[in-house]
Amino acid sequence: MRTPPTQGATVWLTGLPSSGKTTLAQALASRLTREGHRVEVLDGDEIRTFLSAGLGFTREDRDTNVQRIGLVAEVLARNGILVLVPVIAPYADSREAVRKRHEASGTPYLEVHVATPLQVCAVRDVKGLYAQARAGRLSGLTGIDDPYEPPQSPDAKVETQLQSVTESVDVVHALMADRGLL
Repeated sequence: MRTPPTQGATVWLTGLPSSGKTTLAQALASRLTREGHRVEVLDGDEIRTFLSAGLGFTREDRDTNVQRIGLVAEVLARNGILVLVPVIAPYADSREAVRKRHEASGTPYLEVHVATPLQVCAVRDVKGLYAQARAGRLSGLTGIDDPYEPPQSPDAKVETQLQSVTESVDVVHALMADRGLL
């Protein structure tokens, strides 16, 4: 096994709820770990439980949450960790601020759009959010009654409804290799 590079990077996986962001991040993390890389997954749901506890789902709170996650990702990546960030991050300007933070420190940042259509996400409904929204028990769901601004120029686009998890991992892994991060 070769020695992994000391250069870290952030791979930001953005998409609608139930698009496959976390599944993709966990599978990619497993592969990268097997290859000998130092990897951390900053899952949006876990971060909300701890680092962003008490934040709601207003635009301001969502921005604050994204910026907190972005800071942690940048610090880890700057210190040689490959950081995978499966987070909805619905607003383009919030994601751009995270990208700029990385650029300012010279830390590689890749944005991957997990571009699963809303109809597919609603069928998957991993956490039952879409069902709650349909029943009127949940409001402010990204993609339903709160906006999701898809990336205009992501570094990669993954369509999880058209490929297996392994094929999706291959797309992101190839991107990372092409950018000299592996």
